Amino acid sequence: MKLSFRWYGETDPVQLCQIRQIPGMKGIVTALYDVPVGEVWPLDAIRALQKPIEEAGLTISVIESVPVHEDIKMGLPSRDRYIENYQQTLRNLAAANVPVVCYNFMPLFDWVRTTLSYELPDGSNTLAYDDAEIAQLDLLSGEGKLPAWNVSYTKDELHRLYKIFRDMSEETLWENLTYFLQAIMPVADEVGIKMAIHPDDPPWSVLQLPRIVTNRANLDRLLAIHDSPNHGLCLCTGSLGCNPANDIVEMARHFAAQGRVNFVHMRNVKVVGERSFYESGHLSETGSVDMYQVMQALRQSGFDGPFRPDHGRMIWEETGNPGYGLYDRALGAAYLNGLLEAVDKQGGKAGV
Repeated sequence: MKLSFRWYGETDPVQLCQIRQIPGMKGIVTALYDVPVGEVWPLDAIRALQKPIEEAGLTISVIESVPVHEDIKMGLPSRDRYIENYQQTLRNLAAANVPVVCYNFMPLFDWVRTTLSYELPDGSNTLAYDDAEIAQLDLLSGEGKLPAWNVSYTKDELHRLYKIFRDMSEETLWENLTYFLQAIMPVADEVGIKMAIHPDDPPWSVLQLPRIVTNRANLDRLLAIHDSPNHGLCLCTGSLGCNPANDIVEMARHFAAQGRVNFVHMRNVKVVGERSFYESGHLSETGSVDMYQVMQALRQSGFDGPFRPDHGRMIWEETGNPGYGLYDRALGAAYLNGLLEAVDKQGGKAGV
């Protein structure tokens, strides 16, 4: 398994030299953030992104993400141009020897939280979600917004897209996802890139918008669209784990045994009510996910790909991008190192 760390490029306050000093750290999870959604990622820009990473003694283990244009999710006639661009981006990433691409198919916005600074008893701050707060929000009135909304949309664009997706059925979204996958997966197979779809976060409808990458049954349906190990999952323990109905340990074992887990986000959440949770520290005792059992299930089932500590708390007066500070994610990485060593030494590695 390849321990990796999210890095947002040269503007990230977390420096590559700091990431490199985390014991066991091998890979970087990153992306190009200045290419408009839907346009081709130039090969020279990809290689320019690689250069400082490799100079720091690390490699790109995952590109997260190559965003899917909303026209594809809506099934508009313009989607074919954007799909062709996506195909070419995959070819360019393969030419630069990028092994894994993470993406999502969440309409309009991806991860959603109601606060970025939920204070825990120890004085640290974390991301939190409360469905009751969401229910009070009227997106079309313009009276409120969620912290994770895509701020690149104008108000009129946001309203237009919201109305389209709000009126879309889950089956229509399934049809649009299937169309996309049937177009890009042959290219992924051709160039040897592993695709990893990220679950919806949280894994239920938000503001009446359809969400379909939410549970084991839907993930089984998703993987059946294209039978290839390159068509796989980003197993996010936090996204799936915030719904108690998801047995995340069983899901890890089930999908890893099929060889369909291509990337893992290891983080913990504390469920505190009906569709209400906050992101705890990575330790099992602080959250609702048994991280040891997840690691054991992955390892026993043969997973040997990239994984990373995901969102962390903001601790020790660190400021910056909420959820993506250095300190708590570094602590998370150390914890995951310990879990992995314990699992392996107790015979948890496949074939031991």
